[in-house]
Amino acid sequence: MTVLTREEIEQGLAENRNSPNGTARNAHAEVLVGAAEAIGDGPLFRTALDNLINAYLWSAESSKMLVPFARLLQEYDKDPGAFDRWDAHSLFWQFKWVATAISDSPEIPLQSAIGWLDEMERRYRIAGYSERPVRESEMWLADAIGDDDRAERAHRAWLAAERDDMSDCHACELNGQGAYAVLRGDDARALELWQPVLTGERTCAEEPHRLLATSLLPLLRLGRFEEARSHHVRGYRMARGNESLLPSIGKHIEFCALSGNESRGLEILAEHAAHMSPLVNVDDQLAFHGGILVLLRRLTELGHGRSPAVPYDGVPHTVSELYEVLRASSLEISRRFDARNGTTRVSDRFLARIEREPLVDVLPLGVRSSALPRPAVAVTAPATTAVPAAPAAGLEELVERARQAREQRHPAADALWAEVGVRVDALPQDEVDPLLAADVADQRALAAARGGAENAAELLEAVRDRYLELGRAERAALAQLRLASEAAQSGAEPRRIRELLAAALKAAEALDEGEPLRGRRIALAELSSIRVESYLRSLEAGPEHEHLHEPGQDHGHGELAAELAAFVASYEEALPDLAAEAEEMLGRVALSQGDPERALPLLAASAARAVSAGMPWQAVDALVLRAGVLMSVERPEEAQEAARSALEHSAQVTEPETQAVVRLTLADILLRRADGAAEAAEHALTAAHWFDQADLTADGGAQARLVLARAYAREGRHADAAEVLQSTLPDLLEHGEGQAVSVREFLGDLLRQLNDPRAAAEQYLLAAEVAKEWEDPRPQAALAQAAAEQLSAARLDQEATAAYERSLELFRVTGDAPVAEVRILRSLAWLAPRESTGTAAWARARELMDQASTVLEAALAEHAANAGPTGADASPLRAELAQTWLQLAQVLDWRVTSHEQSEDGSASRDGDESADGSEVDVQALRLEEIDLTARAGELYAELGPNHLGDRLQCVQYAAWTEQEIGREDAGATRLAALIEELRAMPEGVVPDGLLERAQSSLDSLRS
Repeated sequence: MTVLTREEIEQGLAENRNSPNGTARNAHAEVLVGAAEAIGDGPLFRTALDNLINAYLWSAESSKMLVPFARLLQEYDKDPGAFDRWDAHSLFWQFKWVATAISDSPEIPLQSAIGWLDEMERRYRIAGYSERPVRESEMWLADAIGDDDRAERAHRAWLAAERDDMSDCHACELNGQGAYAVLRGDDARALELWQPVLTGERTCAEEPHRLLATSLLPLLRLGRFEEARSHHVRGYRMARGNESLLPSIGKHIEFCALSGNESRGLEILAEHAAHMSPLVNVDDQLAFHGGILVLLRRLTELGHGRSPAVPYDGVPHTVSELYEVLRASSLEISRRFDARNGTTRVSDRFLARIEREPLVDVLPLGVRSSALPRPAVAVTAPATTAVPAAPAAGLEELVERARQAREQRHPAADALWAEVGVRVDALPQDEVDPLLAADVADQRALAAARGGAENAAELLEAVRDRYLELGRAERAALAQLRLASEAAQSGAEPRRIRELLAAALKAAEALDEGEPLRGRRIALAELSSIRVESYLRSLEAGPEHEHLHEPGQDHGHGELAAELAAFVASYEEALPDLAAEAEEMLGRVALSQGDPERALPLLAASAARAVSAGMPWQAVDALVLRAGVLMSVERPEEAQEAARSALEHSAQVTEPETQAVVRLTLADILLRRADGAAEAAEHALTAAHWFDQADLTADGGAQARLVLARAYAREGRHADAAEVLQSTLPDLLEHGEGQAVSVREFLGDLLRQLNDPRAAAEQYLLAAEVAKEWEDPRPQAALAQAAAEQLSAARLDQEATAAYERSLELFRVTGDAPVAEVRILRSLAWLAPRESTGTAAWARARELMDQASTVLEAALAEHAANAGPTGADASPLRAELAQTWLQLAQVLDWRVTSHEQSEDGSASRDGDESADGSEVDVQALRLEEIDLTARAGELYAELGPNHLGDRLQCVQYAAWTEQEIGREDAGATRLAALIEELRAMPEGVVPDGLLERAQSSLDSLRS
């Protein structure tokens, strides 16, 4: 076996500290401990033990830390003097971790656990530390064994003890205090305690990650659904894939199970299937598997017990099978704790957890998840609809309500007839009224026709004939009309469709003069004929008719408009609901003719007529369309009014797609208002939910989630926005290149805000790849520049340089983007010395800055030559020139500083001046810095008050550089002159705080 050298062990420890947490890091850390012990290097051995303890802590093997900690404690007891102040502090800090690990290890006897607390208290007291951490550890052990009196005493003592260097951070302490309140049934108090952590005021390595998960059920129990939704979306993003946070992952899965998001919970489980196997830390396993069991039980209750779940130990399992396996292993762990503790506290709490019932039917989360297979159960009506509930009274009353809804064309009719059908099917056939049986068959035939069933025509014919047999000619006439509509929908020959339409009109006209519905049946047949004839004419005109809709071309629209107008005139008094329908069609014809101003009053009249007729649900489509048209003609206030009216009138609509479209329309309008983001998010969230219900997740659902993400981003909720957008990204990428580029750029912006530069750069580059075939190179150039900035932030210098150079090449192709060129050149200049501070790198940086100045000077010259009599503003170009001079001065300062550090022997890197033997004239560089910043300041002064901040920066820079070369008075004079100038300016011209900053800088310069 090869023995590692000290240098190899030290290098291995450095690499291990930066490795991802998990079993691989732990195994490497164990090897390093053995290697350090083998060479007999005491300090290195102690360092390796400390590293191993930390590696275990941040993994699912935290209970393994007991052995290395015991060995490290032995080292301390043998020679406390070998531990410096920091090493000793680290050792005592780890006592708390070990106390938790002992409490979480059922194989350690209870007396040993209590004895460890006594030992911890003794050592803390001797070392002069507060008892605060000891009392917290005592509280949790007492709570675990069911000694509530002792737990309460320890809780009070914990809060009463002073905080010192050994106390947990505020975030972790608040987590514990709130968790204790939850166990005592006080969710509100817990959330109050957690607030500083949840808002980001108090944070640490694993907070607010853990608390965002822990707060989910208390929020649900208190009805604070918006916060619960946000905590899940944001918190899961933080916890995903983190081995030490598996208990938090379990809480997110449990939350999904109890909030009607079982499919989302199943997806999270699948993402963490690799962690399903038994864990070394059995307490973490119990917490993780407990959340999974809540989900599996809920899925079984919903009829998915035989569906495949994730494999366990490499063996495929159904949902029910996995539930039984995990339940058995979890109960075995619980019983081991109970045996150790002498109580049933652990198993009691575990059983209570996995038997929890849902806290809300469905809480839309915004993120996309694949729908579960639909079980064969009745689908309830949407929660937002005012659908008449199936009465507890008899069938007769239910049938009457269903027939009334049918005649009123009420959206609730389908749900009512579905319930009637269920009840009729449960009766013996000879007990069913023949007319009722015909009505049920009629409704089912209609549903078949809507769904495009192959036997729809056959079903409708049978219904027609049955009604005729029963003497219900008005119902037979309607069935005949539906036959014509079904034929058109199924693509029958035009001749056949016209025959059926003529038969329907004839059947309606043949009704007895005294039949109350005769006029309605005739009108409905006429309107259907107008609609279908228009379709047939366009069909017979050929495919070119479908694509040539330039303004001024009629294509039969004039004939259609005339027919519809005549229909409205004939029936506006007698049948206002049908007149409203015709008027909406007129509005659509006007739009197809390119005349939105004519369409708007028609759509408004249609909606008003429907509402007046007592059928507000019929106004919804016209109002939604009107809102969209109003936005297209830049009348947003009226558009919002129309969309809100549509939302109001949609209360009784049962169709999920309509509910979704109404809300998405309003959300899109609100998002364009400066103050509309919060409400837009609310409506977009609900729209996404309704699109999912309508099986339109990949279409309308994707667009709703895009609006939701944009609304969240406007509110500063970048994590929520990114999670929502990423969940639906594959859907959005299927909606054309333009949207693909737009959404990837948007996601890149969000990831940049979340300080994830690598991921942001990836999205920008993917967007640029799509845009590279476009005729206009500017989008690709801008995206390449954005990617370069993020690659630079990620310290991927070579990749950043390549992206900047590609962007520069593209912008130069356009020939009209000097500012973009200059900014890229400056960025490249800053990158040049980052990996090597040798002479060539500094020369390259200066060359690039000089190129930037040359580009600007040429652009200014061209601008002056082409400026008209009004003298177009050249300020942006001049400001960029001043900024270029300032940045060149800063690069020169970097060079001087690098040289001075290399001469001191500190912070030297391969290739800097001390290595290549070059000489640096520091005095000349400092003088050049002063000249550059002075010129930049003078140019900013010419540009006026809008650049006072930039001007102050230049003057400050010049003043401090003067001090560097021993000209303190000159620098102070320069800055004092600017301060006097600022004081003489009119009130309101100088930005707030600028004068104070300048005076503070002068005072520092003179001190």
